[in-house]
Amino acid sequence: MNRRVALLLALVMPTLLSAQMDRRNLTPAPAPGEGAAPSTLAERLGFKASDKILIINGDDVGMSHAANAATIDAMENGLMTSGTIMVPCPWFAEIAAYAKAHPGLDFGLHLTHTSEWKGYKWGPVASKSDVPGLVDPQGYLWPDIMSVYKNSTPEQAEIEARAQIKKAMAAGIDVTHIDSHMGTLQYNLKYHEVYRKLAREFDLPLRMGSQDLLAAQGGGHLRAQLDADGVVYTDYLIHNARKQGEPVGDYWKRILNELKPGVTELYIHAALAGEEMQHITNSWQERAAEHHLFTKDEEVRKILEARGIKRIGYRALRDLQRKARAEAQKSGAK
Repeated sequence: MNRRVALLLALVMPTLLSAQMDRRNLTPAPAPGEGAAPSTLAERLGFKASDKILIINGDDVGMSHAANAATIDAMENGLMTSGTIMVPCPWFAEIAAYAKAHPGLDFGLHLTHTSEWKGYKWGPVASKSDVPGLVDPQGYLWPDIMSVYKNSTPEQAEIEARAQIKKAMAAGIDVTHIDSHMGTLQYNLKYHEVYRKLAREFDLPLRMGSQDLLAAQGGGHLRAQLDADGVVYTDYLIHNARKQGEPVGDYWKRILNELKPGVTELYIHAALAGEEMQHITNSWQERAAEHHLFTKDEEVRKILEARGIKRIGYRALRDLQRKARAEAQKSGAK
């Protein structure tokens, strides 16, 4: 995974502009005599600037029954605060019905433009005639990001992503946020514009890499673009931080102990252990371990309590974003 991400960054990040802009606050400056306006995301969400706020997101929901069952368990009985659903996948209908029946839970969309497993595949939601560059000779989505960039276009990626969002909404899912499966909409600037456009169009917060990572790769300006759009994202994203050979349990406990003040998202791939996942991916044991860690592991709960970490879902960010947009529109109408 580290090599793949490094290669992708090396290939596509040089296309990004090198300009880096300071993040701008969506909250207007206070009028003379008023108290200082909240300046951090944590404060705008009603917390202290020094608080450690954590979103625990489950990726790959809808990919399999085992992923759905683990996600539901982790949300109802564990620590997971949000999940992102893969609409093109075979088990979408199951999780869509659950999300509709539980509107208080935070479900976003894991916008999907790839189908990476060798023996377990899916195709696009949009008509294949509308997105011909997204499908391989067998009619499935390409297995990797670079094949998408080579054969497709941002316009086709947008058609497919919008079709996924509309299908999810039509199924009764109250979509709280979006992210991108395998980063297809994040590792290329033209595709990132699709990501940004959809966040504006549907008024949804999205997953973004931490500022230090983006800046190091020449993309330090991307967050400021979202600020100008009124799109909300977390301060930090835990991504690719696992040390070589580090057991998955040690990794996540270290990350929790090192959490910074502000709003952080970490994402896991929870799935129940069993024959289904063993036939899909050789990462099935780690996925089962992540389900256990964030559902049943008492040490993880103790770390959260000892460090004073407060958990939220993406709905809080969506509510903040939509409130700020409504206020801005109201002010502009005066």
